[in-house]
Amino acid sequence: MKEFVEFVVKALVDFPDRVQVTASEKDRVELIELRVDPSDFGKVIGKQGRTCSAIRALLQCAAGKTGHRVILEIIEPLGRERPPLEEQKAESAPPPAEDQT
Repeated sequence: MKEFVEFVVKALVDFPDRVQVTASEKDRVELIELRVDPSDFGKVIGKQGRTCSAIRALLQCAAGKTGHRVILEIIEPLGRERPPLEEQKAESAPPPAEDQT
């Protein structure tokens, strides 16, 4: 499963050499941790999380055939700053309507 995640994610990102995938298994549950370059983080998540959801769905299908369970954790890069929620809302809000008198 680790190789599958690595293959898919490296095809999505701009810096494939900075993709790090680690896997550990305990009681038939495989935990896969994914780390990418901060500039590629949004590409792996996708709009509204659709890309990471698709990767997780494919992992679940593949794991179901082997009787295992797979958990994919996408580790947010250090140094990645998000603007405060108020700024995010202000940026996405439409501009105020102009008065047409």
